[in-house]
Amino acid sequence: MIKERLAELVAESSDGAVTADEVLAATVPLSALGVTSITMLRLIDAIESEFGVEFDLSENGMELLDDLDRLAEHLASAASR
Repeated sequence: MIKERLAELVAESSDGAVTADEVLAATVPLSALGVTSITMLRLIDAIESEFGVEFDLSENGMELLDDLDRLAEHLASAASR
């Protein structure tokens, strides 16, 4: 469920340039799908609002943002704390 919602947030943040279905089917990082840095910033805002977390903007945090599976696991883990 978290992964699907994240895919929807990516689609919304990209103004439809990347669809949720494309994100879910991808076997490459989001940046390889054409997700831009502006989309990433919008996505961070959306994740923080939706999930009530503060996103880490360090290199590790940005790598996490580029991998939907790892990001979903991270948010699930944060929610269970």
